[in-house]
Amino acid sequence: MTAARRTALVTGASAGLGVEFARQLAERDYDLVLVARRRDRLEQLAAELRDRSGVRVEVVTADLAETDAPELIAHRVAELGLVVEYLVNNAGSAGPDLLEDRDWSEQASFLQLMMTSMAHLCHLFAPGMRDRGFGRILNVASVAGRIARANDLNYGPSKSYVVALSEALHLTLKHHGVNVCALCPGFTHTDFHEVAGMHDMKAASPRILWYDADVVVREGLAAVEKGWCVYCSGRLYRFLDPLLQSLGTRPIVRRFTAR
Repeated sequence: MTAARRTALVTGASAGLGVEFARQLAERDYDLVLVARRRDRLEQLAAELRDRSGVRVEVVTADLAETDAPELIAHRVAELGLVVEYLVNNAGSAGPDLLEDRDWSEQASFLQLMMTSMAHLCHLFAPGMRDRGFGRILNVASVAGRIARANDLNYGPSKSYVVALSEALHLTLKHHGVNVCALCPGFTHTDFHEVAGMHDMKAASPRILWYDADVVVREGLAAVEKGWCVYCSGRLYRFLDPLLQSLGTRPIVRRFTAR
């Protein structure tokens, strides 16, 4: 009798960290469900992974800024006869300015994408993992979610929620064979900053702050396997994070980041 194949679902899989997650999971012999808005990019990546790794790759086009997207994804996974054992919640964007962008529907779509859709996907897939006694959930947060900063009124706070949700899920599910981890990258070499119009900021910042996507993903996958609850990728950020979280230094950091 042939053993069932393992399946990983990756959101935001058409660019950036999502592409790298798909590649590294395929190298680990996971079949894949790739989710994003841009079907042409997904199909191109799927073809590459099938040829390179020989794994099964299915493509689901969905916009997680829309409220019905998580249910659509779960329904399609069921239609394909797949069981998701590895969930990578990676979809995200820089988002609007909470105070300056006056179209609330744009704000609501951002909150849906960054927080509600992630919770919804955990709601849909985590119970099955718990019942089967095995699962991995890697929620992509950010170092930006570890400390409040002036003028960061959407992105950082949304990532703080991702960290808090991941911590609670970790405590709830760790005795059922399900590892949940919030991966907190710092500055990472992807197209994220160019898409967000932050090219000049990236060019002006020190190189020591930046890490390659393959390093971030490799460390994130290792962290969830080891049962880490929150993991900052990159040695620099792992050194800085305890300082950012310290009750003694947080007031100093707040004064600095308020400038």
